[in-house]
Amino acid sequence: MKDLRKNFERFCLKNRNRGIPNLMLVIAIGNLIAYALSVIDPSRVVYRFLCFSPSKILQGQVWRLFTYVFTYLLDVPSYYLFLAVVSLFCYYQFGKMLESYWGVCRFNLYYLTGVLLCDLAGLLLGYNVDSTDLNLSLFLAVATLAPETRMLLMMFIPIKIKYLAWVDLAFTAVNVVLLLLSGPLSFYWLMPLVPLANYFLFFGSDVQNLFPSSWRYRRPKQHNPGPYATGAKPNPNWAKGYQSKTGERPYRHKCTVCGRTDTDYPNLEFRYCSKCNGYYCYCMDHINNHVHIQ
Repeated sequence: MKDLRKNFERFCLKNRNRGIPNLMLVIAIGNLIAYALSVIDPSRVVYRFLCFSPSKILQGQVWRLFTYVFTYLLDVPSYYLFLAVVSLFCYYQFGKMLESYWGVCRFNLYYLTGVLLCDLAGLLLGYNVDSTDLNLSLFLAVATLAPETRMLLMMFIPIKIKYLAWVDLAFTAVNVVLLLLSGPLSFYWLMPLVPLANYFLFFGSDVQNLFPSSWRYRRPKQHNPGPYATGAKPNPNWAKGYQSKTGERPYRHKCTVCGRTDTDYPNLEFRYCSKCNGYYCYCMDHINNHVHIQ
């Protein structure tokens, strides 16, 4: 599993700029257009054409597997419209942050995987799907990558984003419990958990960033006598006789997360983390995006 994750990291780095740039801007504009057309036409033909419908998808209208992301403003009650527009703008900002941090490719894959998981759950359970919980997973992603970032709650109260993530998770848990009590055999209570499954799939153990360091798992410290404990002296010509079973070329710096080296990427900068318990090197893409080794 660890090797699979590293291969995925390398794939995303090699294809960093491939995909749909400004994806959340496209989705936000699409939502505004769909809402405007529905206002012009009160019969809501556009909404009925774009919304998720398991029965119609099985009849061949496969575009509904993706177009329901453009009906977010039409899925909320009319008295929540202003908050929905504000939240749509926030989702655009979150998507922009993730895209600049991850790259176009990885962010596109994150959102696409969430859409496909929601599609699968909706088809298996026979329920209509909307993008509300999927868009909230963008907020959790930003909170995991930058948990100490401060946001202005109600426009004037500064609060760390990780605390808002706790509130979000708490509301999700309450929603699941209420749905479970109202009808456990309907399995509709699983729907809010599907985007969370996508979130955990991409972040794994990085979810620990949302919690205090005292709660995180710490590896037991092992005594390391060091390379010169037995009296061995450094060999300045070690690289000439270096032969790896995997054919790996000699290097000075290697990223602990993605495995890139200064030999394969001579223009890439590397740094050593002062918060990790040991001598761990990271590339510039992961020096601020990794779980500290304790």
